Amino acid sequence: MDILGKRYYFFVLSLLFILSGLILLAINGVPLSIDFTGGSMLEVRFENGKTPDTADIISIYEDAGIDDAQVTSTETGSLILRSSFLTNEVRDTVLTVMQDNSRSTISVIRFDSVGPSIGKQVTQRAALAIAVASILVVLFIVWSFRSVENAFRYGVCAILAMLHDIAIIFSITGIGAYFFGWQIDSLFLTALLTVIGFSMQDTIVVFDRIRENSNLLRRLEFEKLVNHSIVQTLQRSINTQLMTVEFLLLALVLFGGVTLQEFAVILLVGLLSGTYSSIFVAAPILVVWENREWKTWFGRKAEA
Repeated sequence: MDILGKRYYFFVLSLLFILSGLILLAINGVPLSIDFTGGSMLEVRFENGKTPDTADIISIYEDAGIDDAQVTSTETGSLILRSSFLTNEVRDTVLTVMQDNSRSTISVIRFDSVGPSIGKQVTQRAALAIAVASILVVLFIVWSFRSVENAFRYGVCAILAMLHDIAIIFSITGIGAYFFGWQIDSLFLTALLTVIGFSMQDTIVVFDRIRENSNLLRRLEFEKLVNHSIVQTLQRSINTQLMTVEFLLLALVLFGGVTLQEFAVILLVGLLSGTYSSIFVAAPILVVWENREWKTWFGRKAEA
């Protein structure tokens, strides 16, 4: 099975998927939730009477001095109202007016408020966690692969595969935000860090097999050695990922609640990308680096 022979097809496939979502994010902006921007989310259900229209609810918020309210309906019949930060007094005023206008009993299912300072802190800690994890992974791989020539390359390729998975997650979020109104919240951060961990684990498994074969098959050409190592780990990576994680997440996507659906989809795609990148991105980039193939990308012939 010649996987590395088609490596540029895999690069193009990843690039097309990543660009499709990132372009949507660039056009429409990053859909940050109240966890990052600060604000309030109010989920209510109208027990008896008529549920107000979206325009009426937005008008009630505007009368209370809130001009950025967003209304989303759920499968259970409740309404999720997102807006800038609400004090308890403003929240009570909005609920009272909605109840009077609809002539129905309102049940508050959930009310979350996050101040802008907390949102900024969450963002900074997320970036710091990813940066620290990247540095530690490079140091770990360089130390563990110190017996292999150019061990630093393995660490860099693992980070590039991780960045590939992060870009995939943001891409699927951009597509979901455009079609389904998704937002980047604390659960998104949880999914992101989980995917990073799985991606690194799969990549290290593949690289470790390459290291073992480097001692056993020293006379084999590097590209063939890497391809042989990928084939050896292919069944393990796919079976383990599908049987232990992907099927469970698929069930959560299909039968889970609407509040967890976005998280489950992002995690499903992200973990699948983590397995894909370890086989079809990290190892091929290592071969491209070893062969210095960029010298022939623009029509220049490699030196004899």
